[in-house]
Amino acid sequence: MTTFRVLGMTCSHCVGFVTEELETLPGVESVRVDLPTGMVALVTDRPIDAAAVRTAVEAAGYEVEG
Repeated sequence: MTTFRVLGMTCSHCVGFVTEELETLPGVESVRVDLPTGMVALVTDRPIDAAAVRTAVEAAGYEVEG
């Protein structure tokens, strides 16, 4: 499992945009977003590239913390 914080999400639509983009990454089996904390957990079937995660989140219009 890979976890990270996404900045700027304020509603369920934000969660949907981020989830939709992350689900397009190869190897992603599930995406779980905790809106109040901004924490995102990815379950993958292989190691996931951090740069690809960051790019997907940015494509949704948000930013990965750090």
